[in-house]
Amino acid sequence: MATAAPAAPTANKAELLAIADSVAREKLIDRGIVIEAMEDAIQRAARARYGQENDIRAKLDPQTGELRLWRVLEVIEGDIEDYYKQVDLKGAQKLQPGASIGDFIVDPLPPIEFGRIAAQAAKQVIFQKVRDAERERQFEEFKDRVGEVITGVVKRVEFGHVVVDLGRAEGVIRRDAQIPREMHRVGDRVRSLILRVARETRGPQIFLSRAHPDFMKKLFAQEVPEIYDGIIEIKAAARDPGSRAKIGVISYDSSIDPVGACVGMKGSRVQAVVQELQGEKIDIIPWSEDTATFVVNALQPATVARVVIDEEEGRIEVVVPDDQLSLAIGRRGQNVRLASQLTSSQIDILTEADASEKRQREFIERSEMFQNELDVDETLAQLLVAEGFTSLEEVAYVETDEIASIEGLDDDIAGELQSRAGEALERREAAAREERRGLGVEDALAELPHLTEQMLVTLGKASIRTLDDLADLATDELVQKKRPEPRRRAENAPQREQDKGGILAEYGLSEEQGNEIIMAARAHWFEDEEGASSEEAVDAETSQ
Repeated sequence: MATAAPAAPTANKAELLAIADSVAREKLIDRGIVIEAMEDAIQRAARARYGQENDIRAKLDPQTGELRLWRVLEVIEGDIEDYYKQVDLKGAQKLQPGASIGDFIVDPLPPIEFGRIAAQAAKQVIFQKVRDAERERQFEEFKDRVGEVITGVVKRVEFGHVVVDLGRAEGVIRRDAQIPREMHRVGDRVRSLILRVARETRGPQIFLSRAHPDFMKKLFAQEVPEIYDGIIEIKAAARDPGSRAKIGVISYDSSIDPVGACVGMKGSRVQAVVQELQGEKIDIIPWSEDTATFVVNALQPATVARVVIDEEEGRIEVVVPDDQLSLAIGRRGQNVRLASQLTSSQIDILTEADASEKRQREFIERSEMFQNELDVDETLAQLLVAEGFTSLEEVAYVETDEIASIEGLDDDIAGELQSRAGEALERREAAAREERRGLGVEDALAELPHLTEQMLVTLGKASIRTLDDLADLATDELVQKKRPEPRRRAENAPQREQDKGGILAEYGLSEEQGNEIIMAARAHWFEDEEGASSEEAVDAETSQ
């Protein structure tokens, strides 16, 4: 009987390895992954041929291309429950002499011939495995490159989103990450910032941006060697994409001017960035650790008369001459908005007339409050305000010497003023207590830390009347500070919805104090749970 020549199998082996090498090179993935995919495809085809119930394994030698196919059987004692995966000791010893109970033996299978359907199924398995490996490679390659500037070619534009060919992957510049009025055509080369890389079921999504401030900072690093070398640093950046931007720079070498270095000879360096950003005007300003100085620089070209910083509220009040108001605010509020972003603070712009009017109004209000609450004449009340006292608490709790040191006052008058301030605070507390009880707020809330009677009235008006009501709140719902609406808003500027803040935002409680209040309100929950556990334990002991 004639036997088949060995030439054909050898050719098939070589062909399998050649396919594996070709796919690995083309997709830039490991050759072992392709061979593993082939083995998986052959296993599935073999199970379709011999039965899905069998535990069939396939192994392709990566060096010789030799393919082995076998079935795994478990040697058991007694009756066989699964004839496809189990064998008795007698049958096992025929296949593998020396086999014992509990062993897993190998039953070699002859190679299979791939029919059209089996070949198609194997092809799909290999493609899927290779595709998954390619996606994983793309994710691993780009996940650590977030924040880099990358150049690609526009592949297509879909619903305003630009799909960019990055060579080994595709990225997308979403509509809101593009520079307004910028046109992209298929085949155009485009630079952008790798903003985010997300792992998704359809493959890694690489989100690009040309509107992010970091894109501008990276462009400057490419154009200005001093920034790349770390001699100059861009400490802050703010953009209104396609229109205007501001950057704050600092030099760590006193001999190098940071602004001049970024501008370059005849503006060559900054113009290269401006051209890439489609003509976006860039203000380069010196950064300063002093907040007031930095704010003055950030509002250039407007002239600033005075800066008042409220660190607790995180807002800055800037006073400018009347003729500088429109310049300080900018077109549609652009200048003050960019300055706010640059300094990470809320900036309010006032004219000198507005500031004077505000000071007079506050002076009158505080004077009247001291007159009514302390029962003093107008002159003494105005004297306290002029010396910087703004509330009854300040008068009641400062050192007596501080009040006595005011010209025209002595220790006796200072003591009397503090006594009256204390009585006025007690009257306020008593009135607030009555109002709080009238609102139905439990006395248990008054025992919580940091809460005054006036705060409890505010809680009662917000329908927070019991420990459980308060315990259900999150800390930010209780104490988060509200964002104040600017006193000056550009004409026709869109109305921005203001953050209302927490229920007790006006009282200036810290987040830590808010946490203490919430946890104290929840304390009875844990006490109830411990009591219930103790009762259950007693019941269990009694039943025994």
